[in-house]
Parts: sequence; structure tokens; C-alpha cells
Amino acid sequence: MKNLFSNLRGDIFGGVTAGIVALPLALAFGVSSGLGPSAGLYGAIFISFFAALFGGTNTQISGPTAPMTAVSMVVIAGIIAVNDGDVNKALPAILTVFILAGLMQIGLGILGLGKYIRYIPYPVVSGFMTAIGVIILVTQILPSLGYYPKDDAEFVESFKPVAEELILENILKEEAGEGILVLEDFKETIDRAEKVTPDQILKESQTLAAKDASGVVGALKALPRALQNINWLELILALGTIFIIYGFKRITKAVPSTLVALVVMTSIAIGFGLNYQPIERIPEGLPTIKTEIFTEFSLGSIAPYIFTALTLALLGAIDSLLTSVVADNMTKTKHKPNKELVGQGIGNTIGALFGGIPGAGATIRTVVNINSGGKTKLSGMIAGVMLLVILLALAPLASKIPAAVLAGILITVGIGVMDYKGLRAMPVLPKDVKFGPFKLSSEVIIMLVVLLLSTFWNLVYAVGVGLVIASLMFMKKIGDLTAERSDVKPIKEEAWKDEIGFPESLKEEVFIKHLKGPLFFGSTSEFQNLTLQIPDTASTVIMRLGRMQYMDQSGLYAMEDMLQDLKTKGVEVLFVNLLKQPRYMMERIDIIPDFIPEEHIFKNFNDCASWVKENVEDKY
Repeated sequence: MKNLFSNLRGDIFGGVTAGIVALPLALAFGVSSGLGPSAGLYGAIFISFFAALFGGTNTQISGPTAPMTAVSMVVIAGIIAVNDGDVNKALPAILTVFILAGLMQIGLGILGLGKYIRYIPYPVVSGFMTAIGVIILVTQILPSLGYYPKDDAEFVESFKPVAEELILENILKEEAGEGILVLEDFKETIDRAEKVTPDQILKESQTLAAKDASGVVGALKALPRALQNINWLELILALGTIFIIYGFKRITKAVPSTLVALVVMTSIAIGFGLNYQPIERIPEGLPTIKTEIFTEFSLGSIAPYIFTALTLALLGAIDSLLTSVVADNMTKTKHKPNKELVGQGIGNTIGALFGGIPGAGATIRTVVNINSGGKTKLSGMIAGVMLLVILLALAPLASKIPAAVLAGILITVGIGVMDYKGLRAMPVLPKDVKFGPFKLSSEVIIMLVVLLLSTFWNLVYAVGVGLVIASLMFMKKIGDLTAERSDVKPIKEEAWKDEIGFPESLKEEVFIKHLKGPLFFGSTSEFQNLTLQIPDTASTVIMRLGRMQYMDQSGLYAMEDMLQDLKTKGVEVLFVNLLKQPRYMMERIDIIPDFIPEEHIFKNFNDCASWVKENVEDKY
């Protein structure tokens, strides 16, 4: 408790600032998910508070994030579709899936599986993150144009025959359930059909229209109609929001540009009495537990979504632990991965009980918290309380926010979440796979497969397919390399024969590290700890690379990060016996010569030792 209040002033500033930054994103993610702005706000309140209280990263700010919202969107749309387009009818099953995902996260933490999350290869994560960006961008085009398919009378009318067919099908199912023989008593079917009102047919047609225009494929199909029916006011509101978000950052980053855009554009819309489409009403007062989760529970309704719940749990774990690493680097601390998973799971479970969408550790909000002075768990808890205060005080005002403004905010989120580092590397990665006469890069294949399948098919299955392809390709590469180097015997971590004559006087100034085996997505975590092994007295690091036969994209970026870290500390790095494939990879992204010039790459240790004797001064 004493530690909790050890940085009270900084934590209050950090938490309040992070809470303000979280507000527009929480509302936007709630709208994007399909459950409305209140679901995003409730998720942000409870996840932020409880994930901070029980988690293992002191400065982490949690809440709805782009990847979690994109997967949640799929779950919500699927369950609403099987419940005749009725959100209220589908809500118990949706929230039960979210609770299940939270409980699975708690289980992952208790079982100590947090440390295994790092084994997901970089191209899979890269393809997935870029797909999230594409999905958010494409699905927000229609609302930013002010086009809502269910409000387009002509478009809705085209679904009337299918709507009537579905209504009749439901009548026949009801009769079958009651034991009525339809063909022998068709008059009963006619009587029931005659009681169907035009409003019921219209509602079913609107549901079908909205479903047809949902997702990336649906949005692209509806785009021609949207372009013919642009609402120019809504488009100006969306474009104004985007302009302020990017433009205000150039003036100052002290005030969150997203919040500035939300306040300015909403004030203009309300102040000038513009005829715009507002977001759904946010309920006033304290959030209440959704008791229908328990009273209307049905195992059959959530059984098809158990695998999806596991995907949500794993995605939330990856999202949170990556943010934890960012927080560690900024604060020079070490998070507890398994405890963090338990905290995230508790936050998601409690958030879902109150009707919130699931979330994870949010990088931007966490960075804002740290930069504003947050140092302990209290900062994350204060961020949650801050959002609750905003909900209680400003719910009626927040309900007047234009939907187009949130669409503009989400477009900038979609642009920001894409993995540009991975995309830029695509043309230069080694082409190590042959398809007939064509040579392609296995890393690029995995990235594109995950990107395309996530965007146009299914986020959940795309990651599974990507992992399978990555594993198969990796096994083949390692099998090939092992066959080539099968005569090599394992070596203990001790001085090699050619190092025995190395000057004792330079042992404090020069640190020698042997890298044995491939540097790939499964070994990057241990490699990243290399800088911790280097003594403070060392001004030069010699890396023996003769046994590092292979390096993948994850290993490449881990090497880049490590060299960047050493460069900042003023430590010189020398490579000895760098093999062909790792050299090729490092040349592609200019590690050679930007970090390691040619004169610092030696064919053998003796040449390297001669250079050291001439250039390294004995200071200790």
C-alpha cells in the first residue's frame, strides 16, 4: 500500500491524462464493435481499473484496442446474425463469449504460459496488424461518407423478398416446434403469416441490408451506392476530424490531438445546429451488471465461439505483453508476464459483466501515462476512475457526438496500427522459396497470407493458417541447415581455443559473446537479454557468429534493436565469421554498414584480436 501511494502526484497526472486520451478511442471502438459507444466506455473503465490493480506492469493503461475490437466485431456480428439481427437478444451470448475469453486469460496466467507468447513469429503478427488497419479503414469509409445501408430505402427494399422468406422460415420452425403438421394444417401457417406487419418485414430487411454491407467485402460492395449518396455534411465532419488529428500533432503533442478533434468538431456540429447523425445514446448513471448473462445462458449459443474466445484471450495476451515490453524499456523496470495476464483476464471478465467490450494493454495510452508522470498501478486505476467520472458527468453531452467524427478518429487509428516496418521490408527480404520458375520470400508469403485471409475471410483462422505455414517453413529451413552442419558438435559457453591468448588486461573493456544456433522467432527473447550480460566497463563487444547459421525477420529486428541500444551507450560491436545468410539479411535493412561497417567484420578471431589490441585502450 505504501508503494502504491509513493508517487501520488505523478500517478494522478498520468492517470487523468491517459483517461482523457482513452475517451475518444473508447467511444470509437464501441461504435465500431457494433455494441455502441457505451460498450467501449464500460470496457475502458473496468479493464483499466482492474487490469492495473491485479496486473504485473505498474504503468500499463488498458482498455479496448484496435486488434481486440476487430476480433470482437466478428464475434458480435456473427451472434447478432443468428439472433434475427436483434442486439438485445444476442447480448447475453456475446458477453458470455467475452467473459470466457477473460477467464481463459486468467487460466493462461495461472498456468504460467505468459512466457510462451513470444514464440509467435513476426510475419504473422505483422500481417495481422496490417489487416486490422485495413479492416478498420475500409469499414469506416461508409460512415465517413454519411452512408448507412439500413437507412437507404431503395437498398433495403431489395432485401424484402429474402426478409419475407426468413420470416416464413421462422414461422415454419415455430410450428414444427409446436408439433403442427404444416402440410395438413396450412391454414395455420397462412393465419400466422397474415399477422406479420410491414414494420416487421422492414426491420428484417434493414438487418439483412446492414449485414450485407458489413465487413471489408460488404463495405466494398456497398461503396458504389455510398458514392452516389454522399452526405457532404458527414464527410466534412469526418475529414475535419482527420485534419485536426494530424495537424494538431505538428503544433504540440502536449494535448492529445484525438481529444482536440473530438471536442472541436462536436462543438461545431452542436453549436451551428447542424443536421448530423449522432452516435447511439449513452445511458446515464452507474453501469449495472447484465444479469441476463446468467438468466438467459445457453451453452449451445456460445459453443461455436469457444475457439474465437481463445483467440481473443491469446490476442489480448500478445497485445498486453508487447505494451508491457514498451513500458519496461521506458521505465527501466521488469514486468511480470503471468501476473499481467491474470490482471488482464480479471479486467476483461468484469468489464464483460457490465456490458463492456474486451481490451488489452494500450501502447499509446501507456506511453502517455509514463510521460505524464505515472509510475505505479495507481495511475491505471485513476485512468479508469477518470472515465467513470466523465461517464457520470457528461453522458448526455457525449451522446450528441457525431458518428462521422468517430469514423474519422477510427480512420486515423487504422492508418496508425498498420505495421509499416514489416511492409517496407517486403521487397528486400531474401527469396528463399521456389514455386516453379518463381523465387519468393517465405517471410513475405506468410505476411501476405495472414493479411489477405484476415482482411477478406476470417481473422481467427488467418492467424492459425499463418502459424502453421510459418512452422512448416521453419522446420524445413532448420532441417536443411542441420543437414549441412551435421558434423558440428555442441560447445559449452566458455573461451574457445583461439581466445586463450587474448590479453587479460582487456577483459574488462572487451566482452566476447558466442552465438550458437539460428536467431529466429523462438530465440529472440533470450537474445534481447544479451545487453544485460555486458559489464558496464565494456566499451567493445565481439560477437562470434560462426555458429549462427540462420536468421529470420524476427531475429533480424531483434539484432537491430540490440545494436541500436549498444550504439546509444557508445559500445563498439565487432562481428567475427559472419555467415552468408545472416549477412544477406543484415545488408537488406542496412545494419551493415549503418551499425556495423565493413572494417568491423572479421573472417577470424585472430584478425579481430589484432584490431582490438591496436584500437581498444586499457582503462581498468
